[in-house]
Amino acid sequence: MEAMNQAKEKMEKIILALEKEFSTIRAGRANPGVLDKIQVDYYGTMTPINAMAAISVAEARILVISPWDASALKAVEKAIMASDIGINPTNDGKSLRIVFPQLTEERRKDLCKQVNKYGEEAKVGIRNARRDAIEKFKAMKKSSEITEDDLKDCEKDVQKLTDDNIKKIDEVCKTKEKEIMTV
Repeated sequence: MEAMNQAKEKMEKIILALEKEFSTIRAGRANPGVLDKIQVDYYGTMTPINAMAAISVAEARILVISPWDASALKAVEKAIMASDIGINPTNDGKSLRIVFPQLTEERRKDLCKQVNKYGEEAKVGIRNARRDAIEKFKAMKKSSEITEDDLKDCEKDVQKLTDDNIKKIDEVCKTKEKEIMTV
């Protein structure tokens, strides 16, 4: 059914968005994903860093950013300093180095709270998708497109889909928490 497919698609997108959001949370290790949200003013156009520079992980906690256009180095540095990642890069004239400090226990716990908050928001999105699908099924029942038994089956199927996706969210959150809490 189309309503079920729409719900499934919506739920998959919510989980993908959650995983993308988690990739921007720095967990003490160098992860190029933390730069995904940062835009650089490059000749008057806001450009993502990964579209104008090579980003590599030099060591476990060091990211190296090498802009393809050397004249953009200062702009990239300025954008990183203005961002919310809270780390100032070191400029060696050709590239930028970002050294990720070890996280304190308190900071790790704050990040875990943030992870759980994102997880809860994703669960709310999943439940909203379930609600929308059930409303569509009820409208179909009202217009006699499906029977009462079909309605019950559809509700059961969408509930199973919801439960599976919430379980997936819990697993993703647990994995990220484990990554954050690992020293």
